[in-house]
Amino acid sequence: MFLRRILRSRAAVTLVLLAVIVAFNGALFTLAWAQAQVPAPGADGVGDPYYPTYGNGGYDVQHYDIDLIVDMARNFVNGTTVIEAEATQALSTFNLDLAGLEVEAVTVNDLPAPFERRRLELIITPQEPLLAGEQFTTTVIYSGQPGARVEGSVNFNTGWQYGGDLVVVASEPAGSATWYPVNDHPSDKATYNLRITVPEGFFAASTGNLTDVITADGMTTYVWDMPQLMAAYLSMVNIGDYKLVTEAPAGEIEIRNVFPSNRVADSQTTFGRQGEMVEFFSDLFGAYPFDAYGVVVTDAPLGFALETQTLSLFGINTVNSYMAGFTRGAENIIAHELVHQWYGNSVTPERWQDIWLNEGFATYGAWLWLEHTEGRAVFEAALIDSYEFMSSERRFPPPGDPSPQRLFSVSVYQRGGLALHALRERVGDDAFFEILRTYHDRFAYGNATTADFVAVAEEISGEALAAFFNAWLFDPAIPPIPELGLVGVGSPETF
Repeated sequence: MFLRRILRSRAAVTLVLLAVIVAFNGALFTLAWAQAQVPAPGADGVGDPYYPTYGNGGYDVQHYDIDLIVDMARNFVNGTTVIEAEATQALSTFNLDLAGLEVEAVTVNDLPAPFERRRLELIITPQEPLLAGEQFTTTVIYSGQPGARVEGSVNFNTGWQYGGDLVVVASEPAGSATWYPVNDHPSDKATYNLRITVPEGFFAASTGNLTDVITADGMTTYVWDMPQLMAAYLSMVNIGDYKLVTEAPAGEIEIRNVFPSNRVADSQTTFGRQGEMVEFFSDLFGAYPFDAYGVVVTDAPLGFALETQTLSLFGINTVNSYMAGFTRGAENIIAHELVHQWYGNSVTPERWQDIWLNEGFATYGAWLWLEHTEGRAVFEAALIDSYEFMSSERRFPPPGDPSPQRLFSVSVYQRGGLALHALRERVGDDAFFEILRTYHDRFAYGNATTADFVAVAEEISGEALAAFFNAWLFDPAIPPIPELGLVGVGSPETF
C-alpha cells in the first residue's frame, strides 16, 4: 500500500514536470513566433555573391499576370502587373525592381499602398503589415517608354530594345525590370500569364502557350500562358511583322515557331531539325520539361541567341548563315539554346556565379548533337579545337568563378563544356548520362548550385570528385584530358 502511494506520488510529479516542460516549450514557441511576426522592411537585394542588389528579400513570388498595351509608333506602354506572392517574413515594406517607367498606382490586397522610387527600387508600404506565411496580391499600374538601363548590370544593354517596327526583349541577367515590376533574380521563379496588345498587323510573341488572340478596334491582344515556373530573365516579349508557324510535333511536344513574314521558307529550312533534336535530347536527358518548343526569329541581326523559355530568341543572321551554307555553326547554336530548356530553364542556377551550369551544359549538349549527326571523329575534333583555344596563353577566368564583370566569358561555355566531357571520360557513359538525368529530375522547375551537381555526380558514380571539380572549375590552369591526349599550357600532368 505504501509502495503504491509512492508510485502514485512519483507519477503525479512526473506529470506535473511534463506539463511544466510542455508549457515552457509552448511559451518559447509562442515567443519565437511573435518575434518572427514583428514587421520589418524586406531586403533590397537577395544577396547574390556577384550582384547583391539584384532581386529582393522577404517574399516569394508565385505568379505574375502582366497586361501591356504597346504603342509601337512611340515605343510607349501602358501596363498593369498583378503579382501573387507569399511573405517569407513579417513585412512593413517590400521592394520590387523597376527601371524607368512611371508608376501611377499600387495596391496591396486591393488597398491603396504608398510607394517611393529609389533608382531601380520600387518600395511599397502596405496599409497593414504582412505576416510571415501570408499570401498577398500586389497590383502595379505604370506607363512610359521601356528600356532604361539597369545599373550595375553587365556591360551591354539588356531588356526591352526598340527598333521602330519591332521590339526585342532579351533580359539576361537583369533586364526584366525594364518592362515590368519584378523580383529580378533567378532564385525566385514563378508562373506567368501575359496579355500583350499591339496595333493590328503586328504579332506579339512571348513565352509559354498562346491561348487566345483577340482583335478589336484596330488592336490585337495575344494571350500567353506559362504554367511551369520560370526565372524572370527568361520571360520576354518580341513584337514585329511575324508569322506563327506550326511544325510536326516531337512526340507529344508541340513545335511552333515565330518567323519574319518575309523569311518564312528560309526560317523553316534553318530550324527544320528542331523536332529531331527534342527527341534526341529527351533520350539523353529525360523527358522535355515543357509543353511546347520553338523559336522566335527577329527580323534584325543579333550578336547572340537566348534561351527564353519554350521560345528561344534568334536574330535573322542565324537564318542567313544557314542559307549561306554554314549549317554546322547554325545547328550548333540551335542545339545549344534547346539544351538550355533542361539546363538553365527547368533547372536554374541559384546564384549567378554558377552560370556554367547553364552554359557549360548547353555547350556540351551541342557537341553531343555533333557526335550524333557527324560521328565521333568530328565530335572529338571539336573538343580538341576548344581545348587548344582554352589552354592557349590567353587568360580566361575559371568557369566556376568567372567574376561579375566576365559573367559571359567564353570559359563558362567552353571550359564548362570540357569539364563535362572530362567527367564523362572519368566515370563512363552509363554513369555520366545517369548523372545528367538525375540532376535534372531532382531539381526540375527549381534551382541548383555547383555543389548540388557535384553531390549528384558523386552519388551516381560512387567516386569522390571534389578535387576533380575544383581543378576543372576553379583552378587557373585548365586540367588535362589524357584520353584525348590533351595537356594544356601550365597544366599538371595529373591531378
